[in-house]
Amino acid sequence: MFKFIIYKFGQFLVNRLPLKMSYRFAIFVSDLHYFFSFRDRRAVRENLRIILPEKSDVEWNVREVFRNFGRYLVEFFRMANEIDEQFIKERVVTENLHYIDEALEKGKGAILLSGHIGNWELGGVLLSLLGYPSVAIALPHKERPVNDLFNKQREARGLVIVPPQSATRRCLSILNRNKIIAVVADRSFGPNGIILDFLGKKSLFPKGPAIFSAKTGAPIVPVFLVRAGEGRFRIIAHKPIDPGAVSGNGRIHENVLKSLIKKYLRVIEQMIRAYPDQWLMFRDYSVEETYKVIQEINTGAS
Repeated sequence: MFKFIIYKFGQFLVNRLPLKMSYRFAIFVSDLHYFFSFRDRRAVRENLRIILPEKSDVEWNVREVFRNFGRYLVEFFRMANEIDEQFIKERVVTENLHYIDEALEKGKGAILLSGHIGNWELGGVLLSLLGYPSVAIALPHKERPVNDLFNKQREARGLVIVPPQSATRRCLSILNRNKIIAVVADRSFGPNGIILDFLGKKSLFPKGPAIFSAKTGAPIVPVFLVRAGEGRFRIIAHKPIDPGAVSGNGRIHENVLKSLIKKYLRVIEQMIRAYPDQWLMFRDYSVEETYKVIQEINTGAS
């Protein structure tokens, strides 16, 4: 309940302050988070040391990760009242959205895949307003009031949210009707993922996007929303990843899934290296630490 109160207060405040003041408030709170959360600061620092070039200012990037998370929350809590066609016209640049159209032209649906980069929540809303409404798979928060608050924000602008445990049948049906599903895939929140190399470490990734693609023939389109200055954004779509001739209703061989996952992980890696201070990952992404976090979630310890 404490988290709900904090988020609710933040939502109330940023919707009554001008945008610039909301950002300043978020940066102040984010700096407190940076200074007082040793665990999060250490995890972000270790992640970025692997990603950044040798002579980069690691600590500046670490602090910017915290600040960008604050900015992300400001935009998330404001989007129900602020996001419209005028917002898109004034603040958003789009790149290569024709790749989504190309995927849908195959008639098998499309899987829009992103990572915890920039503001993926806002990206889904903007794409919906741009004519690409989707059903998004989102991990529920432990606290029911927090989960309801976040889903209300998401659904206020056209997103439909499905939890992972009930996603399979519904998402397959959506794709078979040539519609769109959206998923964030740079981290697994369950123990049954696939272990692959990622940014210099072994890490755990969900099978879901690859399974959906292989079973339906739906292309995977990596799409990211990144910052392009204060209150300005770029939506970047990448070339569709086609599952080829592996589609079918039977069991999909794990090597096929690995091949598909490796293809889109390369794109996610490329985006993280291009925007390291916008990768909002506050846990060590190694497979060992991921399993620890999953265990904490399952036992209610975090």
